[in-house]
Formats: sequence, structure tokens, C-alpha cells
Amino acid sequence: MEETVRWLTSEEQHAWRGFVRLHERLGGRLGRQLQTESSMSTADFAVLVELTDVPEGRQRFLDLAQSLEWEKSRMSHHIARMAKRGLVAREECAEDGRGAFVVITDAGREAIEAAAPRHVEAVRALFLDHVTPAELRVLADISERVVGKLDEDSS
Repeated sequence: MEETVRWLTSEEQHAWRGFVRLHERLGGRLGRQLQTESSMSTADFAVLVELTDVPEGRQRFLDLAQSLEWEKSRMSHHIARMAKRGLVAREECAEDGRGAFVVITDAGREAIEAAAPRHVEAVRALFLDHVTPAELRVLADISERVVGKLDEDSS
């Protein structure tokens, strides 16, 4: 049985390709700036942001992997590298001997606090300064709707 492909219209293709280009170029530029100015990868930054957004700066290993959309093996390797650099620590879960927590360290907090102001300025200069408040609201609405659908479909 053959499925009918819903090919993109020229307008859809133009918008999609523009979005992909924006995502790739902006992500690449922000990543290079973060690495150059803070000696931190975008993956390091993402982990530290997640940990600073939760009480006590600790999160279950698998919950962190899920929130970042990372495979368990990628999370394990990356957390091991960050732990070697003293940015995070891995703590066993006392309640259920199988789970583990990832905890931000004082060095991790210092690193994110030093990197965040520069990163925010780069986000402003490369992106926010080039969109209107109305466009920003539309982008937020679109992003929330699509992410909501992705969250729905993953559960």
C-alpha cells in the first residue's frame, strides 16, 4: 500500500528552509561565541540552565535527559565529562538504588553566572534586536503550540 506524500508547497518550503537556516546559523554563531568567551559548549550551557531552573540545582538523570531530548548514552557521557571539569556531580538516589541525580556544583554555578550575561547579549544582538514585539509574540505562540504537540506525541 502506497502512502500519499504531502509535499510542501513553495510557500511552505520557503518558510521551512528559512527556519532551518535560521536555526542552524544562529545556533552555530551562539555556540561559537559561548565557546570562545566562556569555554563552555552549548550542551554544557543547556545542562547548567536546566539545573539552575530547578530547586536545589538537582534533577534526576533521566528527567534531565528527557527535558533536553538527549539519548541516555549521550547524557551519561556528557555528564561524565562535565563532572571531570567540576561543573556537576552525580549523586546516587537513596530512595531507589537504580536512579541518580545530576547536581550543579559551585563551580558550575560560577560558570553559568559568568557565561549568562554574555550569552544574553549575543541573543539580543543576533536575534531579539531584529524582531518586533508583535513578531516575538507570534514566535512565542508558534513555539509553544508546536512544543506542546511534540510533548503530547511523546507521551
